[in-house]
Order: sequence, then C-alpha cells, then structure tokens
Amino acid sequence: MRRIVLVLAMALLVGLWASPQAAARSEFKIAWSIYVGWMPWGWAADRGIVKKWADRYGLSIEVVQINDYVESINQYTAGAFDGCAMTNMDALTIPAVGGVDSTALIVGDFSNGNDGIVSKTARDLRALAGERINLVELSVSHYLLARALESVGLSERDVTVVNTSDADILGVFQASPDVRHIVTWNPLLSEAAALPGARRLFDSSQIPGEIIDLMVVRTEALAANPNLGKALVGAWYETMAIMRRDDEAGRAARSAMARASGTDLAGFDAQLATTRMFWEPAEAVAFTRSAELVRTMDRVRRFSHEKGLLGGGLDTVGIAFADGTVLGDPKNVKLRFDPSFMARAAEGGL
Repeated sequence: MRRIVLVLAMALLVGLWASPQAAARSEFKIAWSIYVGWMPWGWAADRGIVKKWADRYGLSIEVVQINDYVESINQYTAGAFDGCAMTNMDALTIPAVGGVDSTALIVGDFSNGNDGIVSKTARDLRALAGERINLVELSVSHYLLARALESVGLSERDVTVVNTSDADILGVFQASPDVRHIVTWNPLLSEAAALPGARRLFDSSQIPGEIIDLMVVRTEALAANPNLGKALVGAWYETMAIMRRDDEAGRAARSAMARASGTDLAGFDAQLATTRMFWEPAEAVAFTRSAELVRTMDRVRRFSHEKGLLGGGLDTVGIAFADGTVLGDPKNVKLRFDPSFMARAAEGGL
C-alpha cells in the first residue's frame, strides 16, 4: 500500500526551485470561498497583510473570493489560479485527478463539527433509510454522509442523493417541503440547524481529522518561485496570531470575518469552536507528518475510488507525504503534503 517517493523526482523538484529560470514568475492569483477556516484569506488581503508579505519577497499576489466553492476548485484546475482553498478530498478528486500536480502548502484546520447532516423530520440516522438527501455530490459532504450511514449499518444504497450546489442548498431546505434532509458545512450548517424543528443528526466531530481544510498551490508555481510559499505561509500565520487574540484587535478581526460570511461575532466564534484550527505552525507540521494523515487519505481515496472519482484504478493517482510515503502510483504523484514551509514558519525562518 505504501511506496517510497522516487528520489529522482524530489531531486528534480529541488533542482527546479534552485534553477535561475525558476524565479522568473512573480505574479500569482489565489482563490478562496466562504467557510470559517478560509475567511482569514479575505481579511488578510483586505488588511494588506498578504501584500506586506508579497512585497517582502518581491511578489504580487491577488486574492480572489469565488462565491461557489466547487467552481473555485474548477477554476484552479483549469489554470485560472495558482492556489485555492479546498479540502483534502476535493484536492485529490478534482485537480489531482485532473492532472494538476498540487501541493498542500498550509494545513489550516480540520472540521470538528463544521460539516454535518441536518433533518426536518428524522430523529436519528436510521430514519434516513429510503429518503432523499440533498448535498454537493461527490464532495466532502458526500463522504460525511457515507461515514455517517456506515456508523449505523446503512450505506448509500439505502438513500437517494440529490446533487445541490452550496449556493442553493440552504434556500431549498428553507423553502421546499420536499427537501427534508441536507448535508452541508458552516455557515450554512448552523443556519439550517437553527430552523424550527430541524435537528443535527451527525457531524464531523464524530470523525475528527478526516475533513481537512487546506491552501493548495500548483507545484509548478512553487517551483517557479518558492517565495510564493513563504509569502502565503507568512501572511497566514500573522493572521492567525491576530484573530485568535481575545482583545480588541482579535475581536475586530473576527467580527470582520463574521460580517463577510453573513453572521456576527458570536456566530463566527461558535463556528470556530467546531473547527480544530492549527493556530501555531508547529501544530500543523506535526499533524501533516503524522501516520494518521496517511491512514485518513487512504480512507478518502478508497471512498473516492468507489465513487469513480479517481479516473481509473485505486492506485492511478499518487499522494505523497512528508516521510516519503506514497499512496498510489509513485510515478504519477499529483497531490503532495509538504510541511516544509510551515516548518520554516515554526522555526522563525520566513
């Protein structure tokens, strides 16, 4: 199941970083969408933190909000962006499967209650048997549903999945009596669960560490100029240091993020409470280097394969980890978990 990354491939990547031609690029575009763990990107761009770090390394970094999450990943995959905020599963099943060699540059958090199943009528998971369930098909919501059903001896064959975009799912849940059960993420999850009679049946706190929120960048962009990694990581952890503070500056930062996501400070802090943020880079590095991450990604790729999302066999796409482990084809690595830039931040080396 595990294979060793080819030393030659790593040497080639290092060589690209070091070559005179590698530093030619200096302009980059980053995409993000509304989610508690990604709101810091918009705030950091608005407050000039991204620009400050970009200027430090002679770069221009444009940070763009995309209203539809899946569309942001599609645009990244198509080449419109050099980086994009996305989950671990989506990084595998969209850009990696699409042939885009991507690096998980920042492991920002994992969902610890921010993704869940809400129902108007069911009072437990078993009551979902035979029901229609609305979600963003083939996303982490789909994965969460599968894990939830598995926990009570059901499977996806026992329900009917209805594909619904994240832009529409709350509206149809509120307005349509025929839409009784949804799977979604915050802030939509909290709003849906707060509706009269709605009940949260299952959430990601019951599968901790499996839905991981990342800043993913094109490996070729890092090769073209590794300062991109330094600037993004530097901006991220400066923002983390501010927003976690329980003082006027910290509350002001979180309040601005709350407004941008359609809630207030109390609502945003409630979402943060169900998010396992890696406030310190050392925490993210330890998580990224853990054997548990390899086991999680193996579970994710097996689910993805069952859904036909890997474009071939289970081992078609390679996933590389910090210790040299590779799941899948070591000759076709398209998703890399590289904690080296976060490690530099932890050591004060940015």
